[in-house]
Amino acid sequence: MTQKDNNLLNISWLCECASVSRSGYYNWICSKKARDKKDEQDKKDFEVILAAYQFRGYDKGKRGIYMRLLNIGIRMNQKKIRRLMNKFSLRCPIRKANPLPTNGKGFKDK
Repeated sequence: MTQKDNNLLNISWLCECASVSRSGYYNWICSKKARDKKDEQDKKDFEVILAAYQFRGYDKGKRGIYMRLLNIGIRMNQKKIRRLMNKFSLRCPIRKANPLPTNGKGFKDK
């Protein structure tokens, strides 16, 4: 790569190799402050979500967290809760199915 133009890397050439437009590259460079600001806000919001997730000692999903946040007076969209849970790898345990088969009426076969 450095053999071209006397060992100088050309931004246009690098953008072409990466299949990125030059304007998109410069837009990405200029938007670093906004991305950092959003990441800081996400960390603060995730701390609130984590406190709601661990409330009363058992884990909750996005709907349970949403209801807990409403009870303490915080409005946050369920999509944002799910996005932050995925971003920070927070998983809700799913109940396992009952290993005993049923006959469809709610009573277990004997």
